Amino acid sequence: MSTALERPRNGKIIAGVCAALSARFGIPKFLVRLGFVIFGIVGIGELVYVALWIMIPKAPA
Repeated sequence: MSTALERPRNGKIIAGVCAALSARFGIPKFLVRLGFVIFGIVGIGELVYVALWIMIPKAPA
């Protein structure tokens, strides 16, 4: 756990939620994205992603 939880301005695909979680907890972005895809198939991944998109602030410029 090395950095604050904030969405990066680069290195993101959609909103930067997975990149933020990846940087915060020190795990590869691929695994975080794969987790959201798996949970999306189950039905809760999209809701969690949108909620985190709203709650996690953007990194300063």
